[in-house]
Amino acid sequence: MKKGLTLFAALLALVGCNPQKKSEATNSGPKAQKYLVVYYSQTGATQQVAQLFARLLGADTLRIEAEQPYDGTYRETIERCQKEMQNGELPALKALKAVWSDYDVIFLGYPIWFGTYALPMASLVKQADFAGKKIVPFCTFGSGGLGASMKDLKQALPKAEILPGYGVRNARLAKAPAEVERFLVENGYLEGEVEKLPEYSAQQPVTAGEVKIFDAACGDYQYPLGTPVTVGKRTTPDGTDYRFTARSKDARGNDIEATIYVTAGNGPDAKPEFTEVER
Repeated sequence: MKKGLTLFAALLALVGCNPQKKSEATNSGPKAQKYLVVYYSQTGATQQVAQLFARLLGADTLRIEAEQPYDGTYRETIERCQKEMQNGELPALKALKAVWSDYDVIFLGYPIWFGTYALPMASLVKQADFAGKKIVPFCTFGSGGLGASMKDLKQALPKAEILPGYGVRNARLAKAPAEVERFLVENGYLEGEVEKLPEYSAQQPVTAGEVKIFDAACGDYQYPLGTPVTVGKRTTPDGTDYRFTARSKDARGNDIEATIYVTAGNGPDAKPEFTEVER
């Protein structure tokens, strides 16, 4: 018996195996979370951001596709969407191969259409069982829509937990890699440290210089964003962020306000950038 035990111990040493240590390693530490990146992309912009999330997280991906693609002209796509929304219709999706229960956190990506998530994503939200899931929205847009789409997701998915999301203008996709990595570290999905951004200062009446910054950032946007009246600021390692309140009138002549975010990098040659509008 003693000889057999000695031989067994020698074999364990040769293969570097220690049953006791293996058991301790298996049972120690929290279980690694499993992520899924689900997205719909119309022009390729949302796909670029989805690929960033998937690469940084080591996540599985799932692309949503409509059975009848939105492949007409811009005007034809707009008209189709308007008709579907007026009739309460949602586009049918191609068959999905995902087992939602396999994942702890689901990242939902979409372009903003008419102020909220695109209709194919609305189809997914209606048919998928996200009860008890943690949902992280991310989106691409021309001017804004992250906040509104998150509000709509909370209403559509009351049994899911909608966590803070990320959004980026199509015109600023080149800034997405650094922003997505910061977002993931800040929210605990990636290990690492980033300097916490300060809060914005209280809103104050704009100065002539701040109006110039607003105009430089927003002047070439295709739709008027209003006249800036107040601004809050914060200084970051990359420059200065501005939170403008702008006033304008709607189609009926009513006064409306919007919050418009602008960032200006360090250096005299850095052009201010319009990052998002909240209406």
